Amino acid sequence: MPDDTATLSYKPFQIAHESAEAAAVAPAESSTVLGFWIYLMSDCVIFAVLFACFSVLGREYAGGPTGHQLFNLGYVGVETACLLLSSFTCGMAMLALHSGSRAGVRLWLGVTFLLGALFVGMEMREFSHMLGDQAGPGRSAFLSSFFTLVGTHGLHVTAGLVWIAVMMAQVTVKGLNAPTHTRLMCFSLFWHFLDIVWVGVFSVVYLIGST
Repeated sequence: MPDDTATLSYKPFQIAHESAEAAAVAPAESSTVLGFWIYLMSDCVIFAVLFACFSVLGREYAGGPTGHQLFNLGYVGVETACLLLSSFTCGMAMLALHSGSRAGVRLWLGVTFLLGALFVGMEMREFSHMLGDQAGPGRSAFLSSFFTLVGTHGLHVTAGLVWIAVMMAQVTVKGLNAPTHTRLMCFSLFWHFLDIVWVGVFSVVYLIGST
């Protein structure tokens, strides 16, 4: 016959041990997220400076091609749709994370990766065409500021793709443990931040710059 008294006396110690583990994890998770917010604020400053440079130099063509001549808004619109849709799929990955679905997290992260890779590929193709038309960053102040701003955003998206690949591997090997949960939360903040920045790029650089 099981000893109920021993079982009852053990449970408070088990609960206390689990509570102590949770209390130890919570400060580390909070400090990680706080540190990542600080990083995002520094990125905001970088992009604010780049936007300011483009605002000043965006009409300095030096006799070279203008945005109206170079930009294909339909093409850039498809790029924008890919990135915005990837923000939705990233959100779906976070919903799968909160529901504890490892397969769902991997699926939606994979779709996010494909959409982000398509965005980067289209951007590289756009740059290649511009360089082929002798419209590189050294042609004018307008093109220098354009390549710097859009290229910096593209590098961030590329870094995000590497992050997705690493997180998919970690979810596969380690599951949805506390560190993985925190890293995915930080990645979600980063990816949505890039989408917000791109909305600004699309509006300021492409829409206004093509008029």
